[in-house]
Amino acid sequence: MDRRLTLDDAELARLHQVVLGLLDPRELPAAEVYLDSEGNEVARGADGRVELRSPSPWPAPATVRTDAPVVVAVPGQLPVGALPTADAVLLLATAGVRVDDARFVTWAHAWRAIASSVIEVPFTPADADARADDLAAAYTTAKRIDVATAPQPASGGCVVFFTGLSGSGKSTIARRLVARLVDERAVTLLDGDVVRTHLSHGLGFSRADRDTNIRRIGWVAAEVAKHGGAAVCAPIAPYDETRRWVRRTVEATAGAGSFVLVWVSTPLDVCEARDVKGLYARARAGEIVGFTGIDDPYEVPADADVVVDTSAMSVDDAVAVVFAALTANAVDT
Repeated sequence: MDRRLTLDDAELARLHQVVLGLLDPRELPAAEVYLDSEGNEVARGADGRVELRSPSPWPAPATVRTDAPVVVAVPGQLPVGALPTADAVLLLATAGVRVDDARFVTWAHAWRAIASSVIEVPFTPADADARADDLAAAYTTAKRIDVATAPQPASGGCVVFFTGLSGSGKSTIARRLVARLVDERAVTLLDGDVVRTHLSHGLGFSRADRDTNIRRIGWVAAEVAKHGGAAVCAPIAPYDETRRWVRRTVEATAGAGSFVLVWVSTPLDVCEARDVKGLYARARAGEIVGFTGIDDPYEVPADADVVVDTSAMSVDDAVAVVFAALTANAVDT
C-alpha cells in the first residue's frame, strides 16, 4: 500500500519549490503519494523525485529567467513610490495564504500596483523574504534591489478581550462597550456563557477544554477583526499562555495593535460576595470541581493593556476607560 502524506498550504508550497528546482527534495518529507488538505492527490514521489499530477501553477525559473533586476516583495510592508528602475521585475510570493485573508489581498495589490512585470513564486511571503537572495538568483542574471517601504497598517478591525473572575463585571462592561461601539462599526459580542452554549457546546471545564474554548473564541474574533469588524470577548480566560496565543493569532491576522487585553481585576472576595449565579457557594460546598479562583488557578495577566476594577469604579467609568484605550490604540496604529 502506498505511503500517503497530507500537506498543509505551506508544505504544498515547498512541494512546488522542489518540483521547480528551488528546494532540495530532501527538504520535503518522503512519501509515495502527496495529498492536499482536502485529500486530493497532487503529486507522487519515487527515487528522490517528485512529480505533479497536473501542470504546476507556478512558472519554472528557466522559463521566465530575466536579465533585469528583481525586487522581492517584503511581508508586512507596503512599497513607497515606484520601483527604482522601470525594467525591474517583482517577485511576488503568493503561496500558503488563505484566499480570504484581506490583509494579504491588500498587501499583494499594493505591490502589484508598482510593477509592470510580476512573477508569482511558490513561497509564503515570510519564506520568500528569508530566502530573498537565493530567490532572486534563481529568476535573474542581474541583481536583487530593494525599495523603500512602510509598515502595512492594521486592518481597521480590533478585538477587545476581557478576562477576569466570574462575577468580576466582564460581561456587563462588554455589553455596555458594544452598545457604545455599535453606531460606529460592525460589532460582534462573544460572551463566555453564550459561547459555551453554542460554539463550545460539549466542552467541559478541564484545562484542555478551557484552552480549546478560548482558542475558538480567539479564532472567531480574529476572523471578525480581519475583515474590519470589532469583536468584544468576555470569557474568564484564566490561563496566561492561552491568552497570549489569542493575542498572537489576532495580531498576525488583523495587524499589530488590533488586540486589546482588558483585565477586570475585581478581587475574589468581592466576586464571591456578589455570587450572582450561586457558583462560588456550590464550589465551596464541593458541588463544582475545578472552579476558577477556588480550586483552579486564575493566572493574572502581566501584559494587560487596560486594568479596571468594578469594586473601585462604576461600570460606566470602566467602559469609558476601555473606550479611551481602544480609541488611543486605533490612533497609534
